[in-house]
Amino acid sequence: MQAISLPRFGGPDAFALSEFETPAVGAGEVLVRVHATSINPLDYQVRRGDYADLVPLPAITGHDVSGVVEAVGSGVTAFKPGDAVWYTPQIFGGPGSYAEYHVASEAIVGHKPECLTHLEAASLSLVGGTVWEALFTRAGLRIGESILVHGAAGGVGHVAVQAAKATGAFVLATASGYDADFVRSLGADVVIDYRTEDYVAIVNRETDGAGVDVILDTIGGDTLERSPHALAQLGRVVSIVDIAQPQNLIEAWGRNASYHFVFTRQNRGKLDELATLVARGQLKPHVGKVYPLAGIPDAHADLERPRNGIRGKIGIAIVDDGAAGPR
Repeated sequence: MQAISLPRFGGPDAFALSEFETPAVGAGEVLVRVHATSINPLDYQVRRGDYADLVPLPAITGHDVSGVVEAVGSGVTAFKPGDAVWYTPQIFGGPGSYAEYHVASEAIVGHKPECLTHLEAASLSLVGGTVWEALFTRAGLRIGESILVHGAAGGVGHVAVQAAKATGAFVLATASGYDADFVRSLGADVVIDYRTEDYVAIVNRETDGAGVDVILDTIGGDTLERSPHALAQLGRVVSIVDIAQPQNLIEAWGRNASYHFVFTRQNRGKLDELATLVARGQLKPHVGKVYPLAGIPDAHADLERPRNGIRGKIGIAIVDDGAAGPR
């Protein structure tokens, strides 16, 4: 099989297109012909060596799969050859998805929503699982509550806006002015241009000074330090970004706030919950640009470029299923 491998850590040019043996399927596992994957910030963090101690080289990386089951191992009961599936490979647990075939434990694999293309499904598995864990498992977002989503036009953000709206929350979101209409189309009630507007002031204006119940941080930097100023009493802040420097959270103490830091875990349950929202028409991943397998280095460079103008996710089409792109 062909795969994009990582012989060394570094920039996008560190990748190499190589030939590998198709992996063998073991007990409790499924062998999947990968039709599509996608690019996440975690992918370029791994590539540049941020998690060097957890990624033995050479490595096949990548964290999204949508494809078709080719074979199943002994003991597998939920899937059979020919089933369309989607999942996030076990992070730091073996080869990833930048390949024509992938083997995964049955426990982390879900049946692909029929109404999604493989590109769309591959663009939702990791970010969707992250959103589900952040908003519902950790923050416990409930109907009638309010939430501020930072970076609402991005991969995680555009899914978070839709999932929060499906829950019945009042959704405020930060994005560039260029992306404002796109974010409104996802269901955001208030869109804040982070380049020209102060989100703390606008949140307090829109909530009559009460603040929001939940804040989702997908940006990092000073977002954690400033977020308590826009937070309600007993509010919850969830961040999916590493803390690069110490933060002053004294304001959070005064609001009895709780903080959650999420590095998503893989399981079928989250995929099934997301599939329900997709089937109801309440969630639709957006694929902003598409590359072939050999284009993964260019896709990485694209995603890392500041203010790249890409909405949603960058998809990688490994099998040509006739999906149009870029979109």
